[in-house]
This record gives sequence, C-alpha cells and structure tokens, in this order.
Amino acid sequence: MITCTLKYVIDPYQIAEFEAYAKAWIHLIKRMGGIHHGYWLPDEGANNIAHAAFSFPSLSAYEAYRNDMANDAECQAVFRFAEQNRCILSYERSFTRPVLEGASPQELGMIK
Repeated sequence: MITCTLKYVIDPYQIAEFEAYAKAWIHLIKRMGGIHHGYWLPDEGANNIAHAAFSFPSLSAYEAYRNDMANDAECQAVFRFAEQNRCILSYERSFTRPVLEGASPQELGMIK
C-alpha cells in the first residue's frame, strides 16, 4: 500500500470552499479505487494549514489513478473549482507507507 499525504496552505477566508473541494475528492478517490483517510481542516492554531491522506494498493495503482484522473470530467471540474476560488495557495505531496498494526514491546524484542 502507498499513501499520499498532503499539506495544504489554504486561504483562511475560503475554508468553506476548501471543505467542498475536500468532500469532492473523498468521493472521487473512493470512486477511483482508493481509500481516503480524510481531510483535517484548521481549528485551533494556524488558520491556513490543512492536511489530507489517501491510499492505493500499490504505486502502479496510484499511477493508474493519476492517468485516469487527468481524463475524468468530475476530477477536472473539482480542479477548476479550486483554481477559480483560489482556496488553495500551495500544497506539498509526499508518499508514505502506513503502519496500521501495533505490537507489544515484548513482541518487538524491546523488553526481554
């Protein structure tokens, strides 16, 4: 599994528009075979930083999504929505792999 994590710098006066953008992408990622882990919008602290994470089973599945997204009318409409209202000022994208299962310190050999 590969997870795309995003850090957005958003316009704090366009949070409602960014939230609409976020809800659309949650729907689109799921429709296109991914797992969306959600968006985190500003609440306390910085009022212009948001985060998101979504996963695909493999890098090749993510690359297929990127190719399909470029030709998908709904995806392109959501991109245009964000461009027109300028809710996103910039973003950083990185790829990670999740650690989803825990283990006791004994199982991990930390305690003998």
